[in-house]
Amino acid sequence: MQEKLMSKKKPAFPVNERLHRYLAKYNRNTKIPVFYEDLLRFSGSIVVYDQHDQDTLWVRCYYADHERKDIDTSLKKVYTILHSDGSEDSLEFLNVDAIDYCTFGNSKPFRVKIRNVLNDSVTYFYVKKADASRIYGLEFEHILSPHRINFLVYRDTLIEEHIAGIPGDVFIEEELPGCDDRAMTQIAKQFVKFNERCTIRLLGDMRSYNYVIIPTHDFDHVEYQIRAIDFDQQCYEGKLKVYRPQFFKENFKMVKLVADRLQESSIEQYRKEERSMIAKRIINSQTRYKELIRCIINDEISSLDNVKQLRKELHEFSGDMKFKRSRNMGQILRTALEFVKRNYEDVSMKRILQESR
Repeated sequence: MQEKLMSKKKPAFPVNERLHRYLAKYNRNTKIPVFYEDLLRFSGSIVVYDQHDQDTLWVRCYYADHERKDIDTSLKKVYTILHSDGSEDSLEFLNVDAIDYCTFGNSKPFRVKIRNVLNDSVTYFYVKKADASRIYGLEFEHILSPHRINFLVYRDTLIEEHIAGIPGDVFIEEELPGCDDRAMTQIAKQFVKFNERCTIRLLGDMRSYNYVIIPTHDFDHVEYQIRAIDFDQQCYEGKLKVYRPQFFKENFKMVKLVADRLQESSIEQYRKEERSMIAKRIINSQTRYKELIRCIINDEISSLDNVKQLRKELHEFSGDMKFKRSRNMGQILRTALEFVKRNYEDVSMKRILQESR
């Protein structure tokens, strides 16, 4: 029987004034014409099934006629703010095809399907209840990962862009068995990097349905990337294993793929590559990174018990005494990131000194 890793339910944490100011400075905090609570006023719904007639845990919402027009107009305006300059010139060419509500998980998001009637292209975005830890997760993803991410916050409502890709659980079951040797090796490499990235930045709960696999065709082969899509568990849980995707049973086939395809020396090489890239991103975004770190250090996004447990496990894992002195999750995260940055700078300095001789 697998050890229980996750708490039953993570509470939502309010967005404080300091974080709101940070978001406003970097154009994340923008007035929008619709709130999460507005979408909760649906008058009916039906279950959404996938192509295999399985319940997706989403329901399609329907609204009273006297509300639907205002809701549709507001959602189309949100789309233009998120993806364009916010002008209303293109509203007549947009249509809200569907508003779906997820009954599973902590955030209970709405998924909005927008269609451009001129070319029939479709775009999704999500409307969620604003949660400080999720917002930190999104912003650290933007700064520290290879991927940029677009989102907006207004009061207690969060708007997130859709991240395209094949859900990890679907890919593992339906796509992975048909991959050739080269592809499997490349996927194993990317999982090692993804695992390292999540651990260093303390992004938890990366079970297979919380990330996507993104295939990209490049000349005569396909490249793969793994990208997180759920940022609810940023710096909350006390167990270090929660921040290491390799320990979730849903990722067992990916872990086995790594063991079968990669030698220990290769695994360590890819882990080192990922740590170096994170350190470079920290250095290259110093001003924004430091402002965000100051925000999270002055915030409370977890319980004291979780803080005590995680700092103890990270001290045992790394040997860095600074973890033992951390008083909250923000300080723990700063210590983890500075540990990676410091090691990178030490190695870089040694190389520079050797080359100068």
